[in-house]
Amino acid sequence: MSEPNAGRTVSGEDEVVDLCRDLIRIDTSNYGDHSGPGERAAAEYVAEKLAEVGLEPQIFESHKGRASTVARIEGEDPSRPALLIHGHTDVVPANAEDWQHHPFSGEIADGCVWGRGAVDMKDMDAMTLAVVRDRMRSGRKPPRDIVLAFLADEEAGGTYGARYLVDKHPGLFEGVTEAISEVGGFSFTVNENLRLYLVETAQKGMHWMRLTVDGTAGHGSMTNNDNAITELCEAVGRLGRHQWPVRVTKTVRSFLDELSDALGTPLDPEDMDATLAKLGGIAKMIGATLRNSAAPTMLGAGYKVNVIPGQATAHVDGRFLPGYEEEFLADLDRILGPRVKREDVHGDKALETSFDGKLVDAMQTALSAEDPIARAVPYMLSGGTDAKSFDDLGIRGFGFAPLKLPPELDFAGMFHGVDERVPVDGLQFGVRVLDRFIDHS
Repeated sequence: MSEPNAGRTVSGEDEVVDLCRDLIRIDTSNYGDHSGPGERAAAEYVAEKLAEVGLEPQIFESHKGRASTVARIEGEDPSRPALLIHGHTDVVPANAEDWQHHPFSGEIADGCVWGRGAVDMKDMDAMTLAVVRDRMRSGRKPPRDIVLAFLADEEAGGTYGARYLVDKHPGLFEGVTEAISEVGGFSFTVNENLRLYLVETAQKGMHWMRLTVDGTAGHGSMTNNDNAITELCEAVGRLGRHQWPVRVTKTVRSFLDELSDALGTPLDPEDMDATLAKLGGIAKMIGATLRNSAAPTMLGAGYKVNVIPGQATAHVDGRFLPGYEEEFLADLDRILGPRVKREDVHGDKALETSFDGKLVDAMQTALSAEDPIARAVPYMLSGGTDAKSFDDLGIRGFGFAPLKLPPELDFAGMFHGVDERVPVDGLQFGVRVLDRFIDHS
């Protein structure tokens, strides 16, 4: 019996699923402290796949095992500004006991590829590799130079990946003015005549912070009115329950206007219950872009049950909207009160760009060619990506990792969630769209 692809050239659609499965099987869990296996194996895998089709990839290791791969494809007109396509190869950790299918197996079940990184973001890495390999094998040059970057450490802020390359090797991105990457280009089915594809044009900023309260240490059996734990817990409770005011940014306003037009009904951002009820599985993702936020995530204090400690700490994941950082910090200090010392563990800026230009037109053209009822719309990401680092080089970033998704799939819940998976036909759709996008970019 002959192989299914015998006698013909393998296409990007043919190999994207296997590329995605291979990448998922490489454990690149990022614990944020170098205790994981590192991204070196993934960097070498990507480099091998690029070298096989004639490119000259470079591997950059910022710390033992923390490696990124970069390559440049010459375009038909090298005098034009270049395009960056970047993705990260690290993933958040996963507990195999919680999953239906092992998170590092890359198993195919129910029409999906399962595993940690299936949507965040080894799917896009695989689609990019598949498209590039297909184009190189068939000798189809892109209209302009393309820089490919497969990066380490995005899940812990990018210090050992994008940030390292931008600071230490900025020449790799010479001439690049625009970029595409993750968490955008996915579909939201409105009805049988319209499917919105959400393109990320903005990101909330980040303040990961440590809160500290100093008190008076003493015996647990004694009355103590200066208990650091009590003071800290009261402050954290106030913060965790705080209702931040709605602030509608330019991008969110544009998204709500587009959605209002699509649904044929006005949407009021001040009436969040009614608005979010119309958004189905993406409600959490969009809801988080209407306000600043500060989520307590860790607590620490004490060393023995009968000892009142002299200090208590907490960690908070703070996110602020573009243009509202000062308001966020002022509100934060007011809520916490004077006894709480606040210090940043990791911080990064908010981003926002307009939804216009030739690159946006190329996205719409490519989507419409593969899905006649597609409409590209802008939206804000509640988290952040490596686009923040590349913004320092003046590179305008978009989230565009195209996926046509079944309406019942909880796509937003896949990110950092249990049973992360991506539809096989979604990957193949993404390859076709990315290929067309490059032709028009």
